[in-house]
Amino acid sequence: MGKGIVFMKNRNKEKKKKEMVTESYLQTVFRRFKRHHLAAFSLVVLALVCGAALLAPVIAPYEPEAIVGPFGGAPCREFLLGTDQIGRDVLSRLLHATRISLLVGIMATVISTVIGVVLGLLAGYFGGVIDMVIMRFTDMVMSFPYILLVLVAASIFQPGLWNIILILGFVDWPGVARLVRGNVLSLRETNFVKGNIVAGMPLRHILFSEILPNTVAPILVYATSVLALSMLDEAALSFLGMGVQPPMPSLGNMLNGAQSLTVLTRQPWLWLPPGLLIVLLVVAINFVGDALRDALDPNSEKR
Repeated sequence: MGKGIVFMKNRNKEKKKKEMVTESYLQTVFRRFKRHHLAAFSLVVLALVCGAALLAPVIAPYEPEAIVGPFGGAPCREFLLGTDQIGRDVLSRLLHATRISLLVGIMATVISTVIGVVLGLLAGYFGGVIDMVIMRFTDMVMSFPYILLVLVAASIFQPGLWNIILILGFVDWPGVARLVRGNVLSLRETNFVKGNIVAGMPLRHILFSEILPNTVAPILVYATSVLALSMLDEAALSFLGMGVQPPMPSLGNMLNGAQSLTVLTRQPWLWLPPGLLIVLLVVAINFVGDALRDALDPNSEKR
């Protein structure tokens, strides 16, 4: 009887090992990610918010810039989140504002990631003078207080949607560059990279087909933090009047109208929805980033 139980246990272990061997990398990542319940829930929340933002022109009850109700009207059946100081529907503006804020965050993250990846690849692979010049320039950019650098750039250039995207994209790249450089320094000494060099493979192939795919995981994790930071920066700049300009709605400039004590105490529907949505998005993105870090880690033991 005891031998039968041991045999069945060994058979189950062998079966499990075979399943693990046949499991693809993406399936492994997905399985590990699902174990983070908060991250899985956050991903669902992000999908719903992004879907609502993309469908804003369809599902919004009114045009975001149209005056459709009383000034500063409280929430009611017709206006679920009330109206702002000039009679615009807050729900409609919130849906379109989420769309703008997500666009700023995603585009700024893409720009900063591309710049950081290219500079990090060049610095880490070639080394020497190229590495020294790129890294000293990176250190110089990082030596400035981040928020001060953003504020100065925003004050120099005319405020607007694409200007704020470019500003955030061009100040967020140093962290990505340093991360990629560190990975490339270790990867360029591996046998598969040296084998490609000996075989006479073109530099483009070595950098973008051999080295870059092995640095995608840390880049992806870092990009989630840049996305959350970019959305917070856009909200802060728009709140100060240096970002997305009215009448175009964004989560930051919706909060801009809630600076008076009267609005804060008597009209919470003007600032609570955009404020809570910013917090929800940033927290959800950070939860997803933490789960991705564990799921993409090849040494992770969370099975």
